Amino acid sequence: MQSPDAHDEIIILGCGLVGLCTALSLLERGEKVRLIDRDEPGQATSMGNAGVVSPWSIIPQPLPGIWKAIPRLLFGYGRPLSIDPRVVPAMVPWAFRFLRQSSERRTRLAADAMSHLCGPSIELYERHLRGTGHENLLCDSYYVHAFRKADASKLQAIDYRIREEKGADLELVGQERLLKIEPALSPDFKAAVLIKGQSRIRSPGQLGKVLADKVRALGGAIERVEIRSLRKDNGRWCITCQNKQITAQRVVVAMGVWSKKLLESFGISVPLLSERGYHIECRDPQVELNHSVMDVDAKVVASSMNGGVRIAGQAEFAPIEKPADERRRVVLLRVARAAFPGLRTEEHSFWMGQRPSFPDSLPALGKIPGHPGLFANFGHSHYGLMMAPKSGAVAAQIVCGEVPNIPLEPYSLGRFG
Repeated sequence: MQSPDAHDEIIILGCGLVGLCTALSLLERGEKVRLIDRDEPGQATSMGNAGVVSPWSIIPQPLPGIWKAIPRLLFGYGRPLSIDPRVVPAMVPWAFRFLRQSSERRTRLAADAMSHLCGPSIELYERHLRGTGHENLLCDSYYVHAFRKADASKLQAIDYRIREEKGADLELVGQERLLKIEPALSPDFKAAVLIKGQSRIRSPGQLGKVLADKVRALGGAIERVEIRSLRKDNGRWCITCQNKQITAQRVVVAMGVWSKKLLESFGISVPLLSERGYHIECRDPQVELNHSVMDVDAKVVASSMNGGVRIAGQAEFAPIEKPADERRRVVLLRVARAAFPGLRTEEHSFWMGQRPSFPDSLPALGKIPGHPGLFANFGHSHYGLMMAPKSGAVAAQIVCGEVPNIPLEPYSLGRFG
């Protein structure tokens, strides 16, 4: 079904995986599409994740009792959480909303909404990669949640209970089985929960390049230029870029954490924070991981990738413009060596990116109230890789005037008042 304005080019602001998947879904409908971004397609925040493609990553960050874990996250093993004092004024109301979300009822509602977006991630990536010659970027995998303390009650935690209730295939294994599955792991780990029916991307950066090439092959345009502002002018949206202006009747905002500033320029305030994540990637690791492995205590995920072994994690709330914190490199190296004693870390790269995080872990997806022709698809928090294909498909349906077969209220910007 084409919309009445199908002849008009649709502009997508942002060329990460969310923007690319939105473009592919629009191109499949015969729409004309142009993506605009200052960075190379898929090479900013999208390229730095741990590569996990998980239909069962449906558990929001605010869980019941999360407030009790905050001191451990700030000061415990691996110090996975840090907060720059400069963001505290914005963090206080965000944290209030976050803690409000941590009741079991709200956790379950968020998990329902997340399952609509994460559930079909594997099959949709298979579809987007089909015919590119790079289908092997996606490979089968378990998601191994590894624990240093053996506890037969692990599967009774609410996050695993919700997954099982929704059909996930989970298995609790002891140390002997765990080390057969992942021989590179330290014997300090005594047990693990295996989440089956997963996949992983062997190079998120390469995935972005491949999908961008497919966008171009299908007739889409990609333009590298800095976006300065957005406004309505004579019934059309006017995008002011570095050296030019572009107008369109339909615009999709998919700029991740940078969407906040763009929308604030014409009076839309959203509780979106930069939750910065880090990774190191060891180029000559001397070990191979068979699956994606989470060190649950340190909140980091390790995966073997085309470029080596990547260890990704950390949650740093800080100003967007703040340079990467070198202390995170030290922490990640220490955690990586403890988890994988045979890992060679001498040759490694260090990376930081900006997760766009709403307090309920759900993205903004759909029409932006009061602004006809303007659509949101941003704020995917820790789940952008999983949610990108389906949120792109849903955004394309909405832009084209179709009615998606999932409830949209959980993703509306109106949920924040």
